[in-house]
Amino acid sequence: MAKITAAITGIAGYVPEYALTNAELETMVDTTDEWITTRTGIKERRILKGEGLGPSDMAVPAIKDLLEKTGTHAEEVDMIIFASVTPDLIFPATANITADKAGLKNAFGYDLNAACSGFLYALTTGSKFVESGTHKKVIVCGFDKMSSIINYQDRTTCIIFGDGGGAVMLEPSEEGLGIQDTILKSDGAGRVHLHQKAGGSCKPASHETVDAREHFIYQEGQPVFKAAVSNMADVSKKIMERNNLTADDVAYLVPHQANLRIIEATRRAMGVSPEKVMINIERYGNTTNGTIPLCLWEWEKQLKKGDNIILAAFGGGFTWGSVYLKWAYNS
Repeated sequence: MAKITAAITGIAGYVPEYALTNAELETMVDTTDEWITTRTGIKERRILKGEGLGPSDMAVPAIKDLLEKTGTHAEEVDMIIFASVTPDLIFPATANITADKAGLKNAFGYDLNAACSGFLYALTTGSKFVESGTHKKVIVCGFDKMSSIINYQDRTTCIIFGDGGGAVMLEPSEEGLGIQDTILKSDGAGRVHLHQKAGGSCKPASHETVDAREHFIYQEGQPVFKAAVSNMADVSKKIMERNNLTADDVAYLVPHQANLRIIEATRRAMGVSPEKVMINIERYGNTTNGTIPLCLWEWEKQLKKGDNIILAAFGGGFTWGSVYLKWAYNS
């Protein structure tokens, strides 16, 4: 009997209509388009507008598109894993909320939080259920409404993040396609450099925490940048080496869209040419769990069955990782 692997059989994405440009940010904080572009590569980012809207509201239209593209009935989905750092609610899980809204009546689900590496963690987790033979159709979501935890008075963070994301369908393959190898890492010591100060059980919301603006992202740029460059490049190079892949063998590198300079450092470490790197950071910024699926969604029509693809991410926690997969279909 052929070995079962977990293959991506469909991808769909969603970004809000409203685009927050660098020019608009110039009117909000002490910054310039040139400063933002030079340091991050970002020109604009999408923002989810409207009362009472969360990641589930972005995920549902993507999932409905995904079901249509893969010819799947909602009731056929066995499982949904939702990677996010900005869930609709503390509980219940956004996966459960999304499943209800999308009509996934037979899917069990849960949320996964590994900051910007969350989509890779969720993709790897979902693949194990498929590889075991117990689940046939698993949806993995990566969506964030980062605007909900951004301090738009902090020019170091408000320029970076945006809202949006994507969802993939994982199904079994006996052709050797899909996920081939994963390397996932974490180092909790890095949490001091990138975290949200309040809102958890250690420091619940209060008048004091709200007044102190502690429910937003706190980031120390330099140590985060240094760790991201080193670890994301290292793990991407390592996954190539242990699978005997050369730069010529790789069809695409799909890097987390945190910073153009981090992406470039990862590309150089792998020896991959610039045209093989998926980059859309200039239009969407850092959507945290959404960046990698958004790239796959935008490049889907260019991908060919059997293409070797390397996914790579780094996030708060610190968390980082790389996934090597063989693309499973032609669009």
